[in-house]
Amino acid sequence: MKQALTLNSSGDARSASRGPGRKARWRGIRSAWRQSTALVVAALLSCACAPVDRAQTEPPGEYQLKAAFLFNFAKFIDWPATSFSSPQSPFIICILGTDPFGHAMEDVLRDKNIDNRPVVISRLKNITQVKQCHMIFVSQSETAHLADIIQQLRGARILLVGESDGFAEAGGMIQFTREDNHVRFLINPDAADRAGLKVSSKLLSLARVVHDSPKNDRS
Repeated sequence: MKQALTLNSSGDARSASRGPGRKARWRGIRSAWRQSTALVVAALLSCACAPVDRAQTEPPGEYQLKAAFLFNFAKFIDWPATSFSSPQSPFIICILGTDPFGHAMEDVLRDKNIDNRPVVISRLKNITQVKQCHMIFVSQSETAHLADIIQQLRGARILLVGESDGFAEAGGMIQFTREDNHVRFLINPDAADRAGLKVSSKLLSLARVVHDSPKNDRS
């Protein structure tokens, strides 16, 4: 059964009414879902990529597409049972730093659930607030502090996703990248292993797999 999206961010929940421009945005969201789900589930095009700027009817925005990818990542990664206080506990997706998604996270994840858990979106200003997160998207605004963030969360049962250059090799788990005008992603299985997270072979087959750079290998 689908459950309503819950928000505990600083902003109020957005109205579901569709004013001018709302229909176009929803068409873009549906397109993002079709593309990301097809890529992750069916390995469409044999590589993890999806156009973000191609001339097409109602193309999804880059961060609509990335929000849909975040959801699909969670579907193909297993968290230890101890990551949740109860079977009813929500799945918490956190955004650390400046939020690049705008409306996209709420719009794309509304009424979605992960393993029958409602999705909660939390926007964080600093690393001290991450205790309850299951997934953290690290904004590019935090690039200067990336080494400290990764080190402080080393081994935590948290999926770290970012888009800064070198994020995965520095110890992040999944890194978005742009190649040939497409969104692609890298996975660092070393970091996932340290966190006790099990990444599906199907997801790994769609990613470019990288490993810790020697200077970051402290396990």
